[in-house]
Amino acid sequence: MIAFVQGPVAALSGGVAVVEVGGVGMAVQCTPNTMAGLRLGEPARLATSLVVREDSLTLFGFADDDERGIFEILQAAPGVGPKLAQAILGVHSPDALRLAVANGDEKALVAVPGIGKAKAAKLLLEYKDKLGAPHGVVPAQKPVATGPAPWSEQLHSALVGLGYAPREADDAVAAVTPEAEAQPVPDVGALLRLALRGLNRSR
Repeated sequence: MIAFVQGPVAALSGGVAVVEVGGVGMAVQCTPNTMAGLRLGEPARLATSLVVREDSLTLFGFADDDERGIFEILQAAPGVGPKLAQAILGVHSPDALRLAVANGDEKALVAVPGIGKAKAAKLLLEYKDKLGAPHGVVPAQKPVATGPAPWSEQLHSALVGLGYAPREADDAVAAVTPEAEAQPVPDVGALLRLALRGLNRSR
């Protein structure tokens, strides 16, 4: 198992980060929030989980070991593959997810693309005794540091990575622009959650 990758970020595109490790570029599928914290040319350390299929080997990357552990627990539920597990973590931090499950918050899971009301109810039962209690007060999402890509490009890429069409992502970015412009440093994680709520209402 590849427990982590560490090295300079060689490329960022469509939910995939390429991290150079010993002269080899490792392509790592990342959640939108993890992608937002990476910068081209800067060093990064990602906890990883290798998913093996008959026709593929896919490396998924996470900000820390806790997020990776939750990713692996999520996949143990029937009907939840790595893509859906990654989408769940794209919307909820590990502690926010623990809190949602502990409170039986069906709406929190329905906010994830690909999860309907019936599936959310089943997953709440499935995960009830597996995720554990929140480690502490669920923190507010930290503002993402400024970088080469503006917040709108990061948000658009995150939405497309979660399965929305580019046109839907364009509309969602436009809808949250007033909120973003009111912030000294746009908080991409908070804007992503706001955009997802708007998209779910429109469907």
